[in-house]
Amino acid sequence: MSDPATTRPRPGRPARLSRSRIVDAAVSAGNLDTLTMRELATRLDVSHGALYRWVGNRDQLFDLVSEEMVERVLPAEGPPGGSADISPGGVRDVDWRPWLARVAWAMHDQFLAVPGYATRLSRPHRHNSDALGRLRQEVVTAFTNAGIAPEPAEQSWYIFITTVVGWLAVQENPLDLGGGAPRFDLFLDTLLRGLPAREPGVGRG
Repeated sequence: MSDPATTRPRPGRPARLSRSRIVDAAVSAGNLDTLTMRELATRLDVSHGALYRWVGNRDQLFDLVSEEMVERVLPAEGPPGGSADISPGGVRDVDWRPWLARVAWAMHDQFLAVPGYATRLSRPHRHNSDALGRLRQEVVTAFTNAGIAPEPAEQSWYIFITTVVGWLAVQENPLDLGGGAPRFDLFLDTLLRGLPAREPGVGRG
């Protein structure tokens, strides 16, 4: 007959940690921008030291969350025309605008669903290349697949990410700019009509 003392779970046994548990706890914490590592450890019911064996600091935590955010916003089928670069001299008959609008709306919905995420993302920070780097690659590829040269494609990505994230960050930290609620649909339509980037003084073809 087994000894009950050996079969009964030991009191105080630490909860098992995983990447998904850490991310889930962080995004449901209330405000990611102000969340401390100690608060996160408490939510996970683990010691501070146990959490640090998985995530060394708040920047690394934010990178983990960013990887999840990018996974949520990028369409599974990849950019129009495919994820691979076009062969030299080849231009695919693709329209990047509907795809980029879909990505932007997903950013709007997913980022604002995690309070503090857009605010944190809008600040200078050495971002994880596995997260925003993947988003950048697919957006740039959407432009180059439509025949846009690499340099304006990169500039278009920069304009897109900074303006969308900036707009979302302002929604989390409202500015008193007068009457009328900000409309993302109007903002996005104006942004997409202004892309892709071109040299000053060069008209649209």
